[in-house]
Amino acid sequence: MNNDMQLLRRVRIIADFQFGAGSGEVLFPEGVEFTRTRSGRIAQIKDSGKRIATLRSADGLFTLGIEGAERLRRFLPYPRMRVVMSVAVREFIMAGGTAFCKHVVEVDPEIRAYDEVIVVDEHDRLLATGKAMLSPEEMKAFEHGVAVKVRYGAEKAKV
Repeated sequence: MNNDMQLLRRVRIIADFQFGAGSGEVLFPEGVEFTRTRSGRIAQIKDSGKRIATLRSADGLFTLGIEGAERLRRFLPYPRMRVVMSVAVREFIMAGGTAFCKHVVEVDPEIRAYDEVIVVDEHDRLLATGKAMLSPEEMKAFEHGVAVKVRYGAEKAKV
């Protein structure tokens, strides 16, 4: 097995662990490109120049790019891995703005604080990707505070 095949197998296993069975193949098809750090570790995984995910050295898990979030949004059944925001704040979040609790409409009950999540609107259109800052119960109950720290807004990524 050549080196790229070993890397592909490794990142697929991590994705299946982090996002659920089958996610690895959906995120990382044959032919993805790996960028590495100076020490030789996997840094980013891209497909046709679009960043799918970055492998965090701190914990060995992925942060999603917009391309990766869109692939998972299409693959995972609603509301898996999603924080659903009010359509009223759609543009703000797509531009990379923070997702606040008072605008949360629905949230996957399986999400835990600090999980990587997909932020969508009420029509399941991708708005952003980021890190959940609270539990699902807290996101729905609180009127103030950050629900998701947005890493990449869908519009900001297109620029």
